[in-house]
Amino acid sequence: MRFAAETGTVMRREIMRQVYLDNSATTAVLPEVAAEMQKVLLDAYGNPSSLHTMGVEAERIKNAARRILAEACGGREEELIFTSGGTEANNLAVKGVARRLKRRGRHLITTQVEHPSVLYACRALEEEGFSVTYLPVDGTGRVRLDALEEALQEDTLLVSVMHVNNETGTVMPVAEIGRLVKEKAPEALFHVDAVQSFGKLPVSAGDWQADLITISAHKIHGPKGCGALWRRAGVPLAPLFHGGDQEAGLRPGTENMAGIAGFAAAARLALAEQSKRAAGLARLKEFFLRAVFAAIPDITVNSPKEAAPHIVSITFPGVKGEVLVHELTRWGIYVSTGSACHSRRADPSHVLLAMGRTPKEIEATLRFSFSPLNTEAELEYTVEKLQQAVAHLRRLTRRK
Repeated sequence: MRFAAETGTVMRREIMRQVYLDNSATTAVLPEVAAEMQKVLLDAYGNPSSLHTMGVEAERIKNAARRILAEACGGREEELIFTSGGTEANNLAVKGVARRLKRRGRHLITTQVEHPSVLYACRALEEEGFSVTYLPVDGTGRVRLDALEEALQEDTLLVSVMHVNNETGTVMPVAEIGRLVKEKAPEALFHVDAVQSFGKLPVSAGDWQADLITISAHKIHGPKGCGALWRRAGVPLAPLFHGGDQEAGLRPGTENMAGIAGFAAAARLALAEQSKRAAGLARLKEFFLRAVFAAIPDITVNSPKEAAPHIVSITFPGVKGEVLVHELTRWGIYVSTGSACHSRRADPSHVLLAMGRTPKEIEATLRFSFSPLNTEAELEYTVEKLQQAVAHLRRLTRRK
């Protein structure tokens, strides 16, 4: 993708490259996905709850999408609930279990590095009288299994852990966590936030012994505003909203049919090429890291070597990350300082804090996240401009 930019007083038009490296925040919708959505918007626009032919066709599209996504999680069609995105799905999982099972217990477990949609849901439940254990992580961002074993109690209702961290790419040992939960607290339910891993790494409810799994469309080149919660049959949930019988009464309201169709289309493409995409992303990240280390001195990579292939967090001492983001934007390069949910707040990253990084280190950190649409040529360009920007900003800092 390219766009023209006007520069200089003579209004000379130059072509400036556009390099998008913020794919953990969101991804570009693929043309094939947009085409499926357009069909629904223009042709199959019936309400799936209607009994006439248009409604029946919409219901068929919804059920086909539900089957694709449920099977991708390792479950059955009737176990998938469509939501407005990963945030709603996480809230439904955490609050839904707690409120439905509160007579059995009032204890939940999560980690200190979860997505805000899980952390804030847990904090809201604390105000309702629940207790929450926030597990520590090591320097790589991985949860400590000994801490989990110690935290499990007879009245533990739910353990919620993300598969891939959205800021560092750290992969949590969810299979080991699932086994530990079922061995030590068999009545407790296990929820995995797989938003950053779905379509990139294998997702398996069976291997993880998971009871609930969250996924989202816009992280896999699908549309924003559509996600899903896979819920193992029989797992009790209290709905967040009331007003209709859609989605087994757990998510009332007319379904986002264009979003659902786009989600299924994006999932089909991602799953068909999952191994190939993962290998390609790993090569891109390795290429990028080699180039950055060769070009810029005194940097620290916060992501572990075993991280997911599409995310890397790097600290550039002597530079403010927010300023560096704006410098790169001038060259058409788009990155972030961390989670998009906190990008406009001054608070340091809770993820990096939990990993033992200092506020000063966090302030100098950027997240780069890749997609199959990126190329090595784009990364070469990015490193070139990154080198210039870091050197310039460090010089300014030394003068002060």
